[in-house]
Amino acid sequence: MKQLRHNPVFFILVLFAFISLGCQAATLLPATNSSIDDEAVIAAAVATVSAETEVVNINAPAQTTEIVTADLENRFIDVYNRVNPAVVHIFVFDDNNIFLGTGSGFVIDPNGNIVTNNHVVADGDEFEVVFASGERSRAMLSGTDVDSDLAVIQVDSLPSDVTPVPLGDSGNLQVGQFVVAIGNPFGEAGSMSIGVISGLGRTIDSQRVVAGGNFSIPQVIQTDAAINPGNSGGPLLNLNGEVIGVNSAILSTSGANSGVGFSIPVNAVRNIAPALIADGEYNYPYIGISMWPQAFTLRQLETLDLPPNGVFITGVTEGTPADEAGLVGHNLSLSLTPDGDYITAINGQPVRNSDELLSYLVFETTVGETVELTVIRDGEEIKLPLTLGERP
Repeated sequence: MKQLRHNPVFFILVLFAFISLGCQAATLLPATNSSIDDEAVIAAAVATVSAETEVVNINAPAQTTEIVTADLENRFIDVYNRVNPAVVHIFVFDDNNIFLGTGSGFVIDPNGNIVTNNHVVADGDEFEVVFASGERSRAMLSGTDVDSDLAVIQVDSLPSDVTPVPLGDSGNLQVGQFVVAIGNPFGEAGSMSIGVISGLGRTIDSQRVVAGGNFSIPQVIQTDAAINPGNSGGPLLNLNGEVIGVNSAILSTSGANSGVGFSIPVNAVRNIAPALIADGEYNYPYIGISMWPQAFTLRQLETLDLPPNGVFITGVTEGTPADEAGLVGHNLSLSLTPDGDYITAINGQPVRNSDELLSYLVFETTVGETVELTVIRDGEEIKLPLTLGERP
């Protein structure tokens, strides 16, 4: 019976076969006063099959898939139609008008300010912008920030069909969420790709090296949406058409997409872009410490009598806020001994590793602000006030 319910066509054929046999048998038997009401039997059969068919259709995966697919298609099409006019193709030249390369960007306000990547414009002297409509315009460089790989250029005026792209919130993202990337990969203008958020809270090194080490970009978004050379500086969008990231890099030995792309979180754009527009640069809060980049094993931490989450200070730069606050660095290169400070929280917010400390500094603090560090020193927890300086 289970097979019949899942195959209503087979069920109705079998049912009518039985009805046919019953009718034939009736012609062979002697006539009696009682007769079979054929119309009633057929009506009952049709009602039964209809009921079975309704149950099957309600749960039919094919029908559900068609509805979901159509809805997603419409969402993707709507996002592209609304956002693509504000996504630009950037052409970069040196001071001798020699072509250097291209990238992407997107309009963020009615004043013609366009966000892109620092590495797209860093070596350029002249910039041309091509809008989706084909309209071309010269652009001036407003400011760059190598540590976040963000930059802002500005055109004098915008085409009439261009509406600035709204900025979303990268603090509310979830792994598995659909995303859309729009840009100009390999010079193919106005290309759209789709995917999901593959990971959150990634950290990538900035392109600037200071005193033998790298600064890092925190809270980077990992996506499998196709990001290729030329996509750099273009927006990563949610299905509401809001920017959640700025496509910046791919993890690939060939230079082409391999399913692992990275986007600078839009909350960094919220903090940094206004400063680039106003001042041409962004000043990061600065402590002045070196942090151990790798996690210790639980056995090592137990040996040091330290909790499993925290940040080892491996060095304190002289004359920095950390030095003035009295922080002490571990001499971990010589021996694994608890001879320095271990940060467990900032302003009461627990930090499990150096990435979380960096993320808090970048997104939650400003230069000149006094923060409270919770550290473990010589087996005791202490609170230290520290006034943040300006990153050199």
